[in-house]
Amino acid sequence: MFRILKRLFTFFLLLALLTGAASLWWLNQPMPLKLPAGSQSLDLEIEPGTRANAAASAVVTSGADVSALLLRSWFRLSGDARQIKAGSYEIAQGTTPRRLLRMLVNGEESLQNITLVEGWNFTQLRAALLKAESLKPHSQNLSQEAIMEKIGRPGVFPEGRFFPDTYSYAKGSSDIALLKRAAQAMDKRAAAAWALRKPDTPLKSVDQLIVLASIVEKETGKPSDRAEIAGVFTNRLRIGMLLQTDPTVIYGLGTTFDGNLRKHHLQTDNPYNTYTRGGLPPTPIAMPGRASLLAAAQPAQTKAIYFVARGDGSSQFSANLEEHNRAVNKFIRGQ
Repeated sequence: MFRILKRLFTFFLLLALLTGAASLWWLNQPMPLKLPAGSQSLDLEIEPGTRANAAASAVVTSGADVSALLLRSWFRLSGDARQIKAGSYEIAQGTTPRRLLRMLVNGEESLQNITLVEGWNFTQLRAALLKAESLKPHSQNLSQEAIMEKIGRPGVFPEGRFFPDTYSYAKGSSDIALLKRAAQAMDKRAAAAWALRKPDTPLKSVDQLIVLASIVEKETGKPSDRAEIAGVFTNRLRIGMLLQTDPTVIYGLGTTFDGNLRKHHLQTDNPYNTYTRGGLPPTPIAMPGRASLLAAAQPAQTKAIYFVARGDGSSQFSANLEEHNRAVNKFIRGQ
């Protein structure tokens, strides 16, 4: 009897060892994937509230050629089944069951990037969101007002309120969430620049800082001129001189602008025509970047109140009208 028990014990011990070895081998073997044509990975969506059993089934449904039963067992035996996080994931070739679980527990979602470019207006921003890969266009059919309400900024005009930068996002996330992040980033950057403002600035608020920074952004052809351009506009604001900046006029023309700014455009009054109205326009005209925000807060100490493009991206600055006229004759009229 003892011998029989001993043999049974040995048999079950060997069976357990073999099972353990097989399980260990399986956990570290790449899962076969049924990849769509032209794809290098599988897309996996784990919805909020998904339990281990459903997560294992989702992996198989996504195209992983693996036993759902084995995956469920592994998820549960690991002790991490309750730690699986919702999100959008990519199962790449070579992914093992062990690696898969670690990815789901750590929330290692597959990410895409979108770059919001300095100087873009809100229309250009919305167009970029529509083209962004795997970003849900929840804002597509919303008005500007509705979008701003969705991101918690009811009544705020959207122009210039989003910080230009490169943002990463999970596949399948909402463009509304991305806009909210970009708006928060602008709040942070603008507040940081405002905290560094010069004591004698004519600007009265962080909102005015963003407006001026947006003009500087559109007027700057060469980065090294940015602070000097901000200095010109700051000087004009300080002495009550019209800003007379073409980008604000162009912005005010909207979709009617055909690329050719004419004399009658400068003479036709509207809230954004800084040739007919004093002070800053009512809102920003584009998304200013960090450098423009800082230039508006800390403009160059200069006597210049005029500048004209040299034709190479840089600007010629002048302290009086006589100097400016000479610069215009040289760089614009070629005289």
